[in-house]
Amino acid sequence: MSMSAVAPAIARSMAGSSFIRKMFEKGIELKKQFGEDAVCDFSLGNPDVPPPARARDELIRIADAAIKPLGLGYCPNAGIPSVREDIANHLAKQQETDLSAGDVIMTVGAAGAMVSFFRAVLEPGDEVITPAPYFVEYGSYCGHFGGVLRAVPSIPPAFDPDIDAIAVAITPNTRAIIVNSPNNPTGCIYSAKVMRRIADMVDSVNGERANIPGARPLFLLSDEPYRAFAFDGASVPPVLPLTKWACVLGSFSKTLSLAGERIGYFVANPSMPDQQSLMAAVTLTNRTLGYVNAPVIGQRMAAALVSESVDLEIYDRRRRLMAKVLSEAGVEFAMPKGAFYFFAKSPVADDSVFVDELLKERILVVPGKGFGFAGYVRLSCSVDEAIIARSAEGFKRTMQKFNR
Repeated sequence: MSMSAVAPAIARSMAGSSFIRKMFEKGIELKKQFGEDAVCDFSLGNPDVPPPARARDELIRIADAAIKPLGLGYCPNAGIPSVREDIANHLAKQQETDLSAGDVIMTVGAAGAMVSFFRAVLEPGDEVITPAPYFVEYGSYCGHFGGVLRAVPSIPPAFDPDIDAIAVAITPNTRAIIVNSPNNPTGCIYSAKVMRRIADMVDSVNGERANIPGARPLFLLSDEPYRAFAFDGASVPPVLPLTKWACVLGSFSKTLSLAGERIGYFVANPSMPDQQSLMAAVTLTNRTLGYVNAPVIGQRMAAALVSESVDLEIYDRRRRLMAKVLSEAGVEFAMPKGAFYFFAKSPVADDSVFVDELLKERILVVPGKGFGFAGYVRLSCSVDEAIIARSAEGFKRTMQKFNR
């Protein structure tokens, strides 16, 4: 009899591991076999546009200040106080809510913020609702602590959340609703009206729970790493003013192309009942999960560049070119208003068939089933325009196979 070194839950996760990573690894194989210029890899959302030009000067400044005792040492678990203050001032304008340094925790990316939050609030069996399609790791983030992700299908082709269905999905065990706008993978931006309806639903549920001894609140958790990526005049409404039960998390991975620095933040509405206890709990879990504190170089970079962003026009040009390529090939899609992804309809119900046919053209996309919504594929526009243009004939040839 053989023994397994891996916990059963992790073994199951490994068996159904991320489709994104699988396609990324397939891309590496193809590039080795045929060369970089022969492969059109739209699988991974790895921001390739350079950071703002001032990033170099800030790195030099940080380096000069680092050569002293504790120059790169530990900082408070919640983050460098001056950085928290700078981020709070920035988010106060963005969220139209008065915030102080005590309302902000610096985290190891948006992922670290979400994992720390779930560790602080979830008990085994608690449920987390999210509209589908959704970022593939949400299930793991809450599942590590016994939470259960409940995906509620959104409404194609634009993929606005089905608010009535979300309301039906709420049970006494529901602990949080995740909203991700601009959305990965669809590029949908949730309107102020949609967000207001979700927030009102959260307030209604918490009003009912207030009368139940021992009941715990329902949180609205807004995951916002793509907030700056809004196009065609679209705007992303602030979430904190909508309900006192709102929390916001985000990162500078995409906005500043600092993905490798793993720097993000967690904010809880200051008007939330017992907000300081929640902040203390997330600070504790941020430490005890092994993060200890967010990277100090990343913190200082984020604070220095918080009002800047990468050149968003580059992403917009790519978005428009990708739309042209897909349209001319006959691929159906809703024009994304934000982020840098397309969630395009597969010409056959089994999206893996479409993915495999595109692979024959050395085009890599991710099946929609990996995001909890089969029948579609995700394409990332975090690639050079030349790659998008080069894929045009391959898309056409693939679609012709399904249109015979």
